Amino acid sequence: MNRFVSNFTNKLDSKGRVSIPASFRAVLAKDGFEGLYVHPALDAQALDAGGNVLLNEIDAFLSTLSPYSDERDHLSTALFGTSEILKVDPEGRVILTDTVKVHAGIGDTVTFVGLGHKFQIWEPERFRAHLEEARTKVRDLKKALSSRVVEPRLVQNTSPGVRER
Repeated sequence: MNRFVSNFTNKLDSKGRVSIPASFRAVLAKDGFEGLYVHPALDAQALDAGGNVLLNEIDAFLSTLSPYSDERDHLSTALFGTSEILKVDPEGRVILTDTVKVHAGIGDTVTFVGLGHKFQIWEPERFRAHLEEARTKVRDLKKALSSRVVEPRLVQNTSPGVRER
């Protein structure tokens, strides 16, 4: 698997270390990034985390903006200027700095949440509230999508295995 999936809640130990879930470590190992890239999420009180795939996505997004634009400078500041590269110890643990813990409201427990190409680190109660809000929005979206009228697709009138000349 090369995607971050599921969610896991882990406690910080007495030294402030937390174990990255084994399945997330496996994705990071395949990615080849040394350490863990972390930045405060732009739209939530959580942390975005990942490796080369996340960094490449950020670079690709920033490359769509003019190199000297205010938008690019602001996003670069938010995504790189507040980021940290955390060292992962041999047991798969990282120490979250006070700066990132304050942004996410993290105390002695964190929830790791897979988002495919990246994962987020949340304070568990904040994640539960976020998850409930996400479920509500998805239910509303499903209702809106199910009420759409879909135009019939044009189907070719050919039998399977018949080639056109």
